[in-house]
Amino acid sequence: MRRRDDEPRSLGEVLDGLAGRLRRVDLRTIDEARSLWGSAVDPVLAEHCRVEMVRDGILIVAVPTGAFAQRVTDEEASILAAYAVLGSRAPRAVRAVVRDRTERS
Repeated sequence: MRRRDDEPRSLGEVLDGLAGRLRRVDLRTIDEARSLWGSAVDPVLAEHCRVEMVRDGILIVAVPTGAFAQRVTDEEASILAAYAVLGSRAPRAVRAVVRDRTERS
């Protein structure tokens, strides 16, 4: 039987969903990726853009404008080269996501 969207979810359902999301996200890798960001890109990008997460081999970077998104995209090869120090946990791609600085990830 299918649950209606307005019905409360059981704690078990909520925890199963959360556990599924956590299995796909390595918090240690995210922390290391954030630490490397300042040395992986030029100071202007480091100041205005931030690493949100690494998920499924993709480094997701929050940027304030489309112009910064284009710069991150243009520098993808050098960014990935800098992240190679993470070995098997290194991202294989970079994705820029435009976010307002007041938004939280």
